[in-house]
Amino acid sequence: MSDTKGSTRAGAVLGAASPLAPPLRAQQPATPGPLDSVPEQMPFDVPYGTPISLARAEAAIKAAVAEAKKRDWKMNVAVVDGGGNLVAFQRMDGAQLASIQIAEHKARAAATFRRDTKVFEDAIELNKLNSLLTLDGIIASRGGIPLLEQGKLIGAIGCSGGTGSQDEVVCKAGTAVIN
Repeated sequence: MSDTKGSTRAGAVLGAASPLAPPLRAQQPATPGPLDSVPEQMPFDVPYGTPISLARAEAAIKAAVAEAKKRDWKMNVAVVDGGGNLVAFQRMDGAQLASIQIAEHKARAAATFRRDTKVFEDAIELNKLNSLLTLDGIIASRGGIPLLEQGKLIGAIGCSGGTGSQDEVVCKAGTAVIN
């Protein structure tokens, strides 16, 4: 004996097409995103060199602070070695206290990721790659720049206290002494 109500229920459970349901379509392949491309070479493949000395770290800070003073900007400046370990730090009189940790973070990120922190800022702001924020140690604000000697990473400098562009200007002055 056939149960018409039972067969209707079975059809609904098994996904039988209903005249009122929209037609089923094959799933379309996803459009490749910006992260789907595979580069031929490893990006930011900068070899590690001998860690920066205290004397050179202090020279970079001195140049950065001189640039900040020339512009009447109050900055915090940190220099780390290639592993992101603090080598030297200076807080100018009146520089905001929150920027102490930010300067250190920018220097650490520039060293450990072997790239300017502006790269992260651009990736998030311009390319909407917000997934970068899930990576430990990222800071998406300019003002962290690797320090290179003969093409090898020896450390990084991080500056904070002004706008991102002000921080970057001060960092570049410190970087010019080393790179």
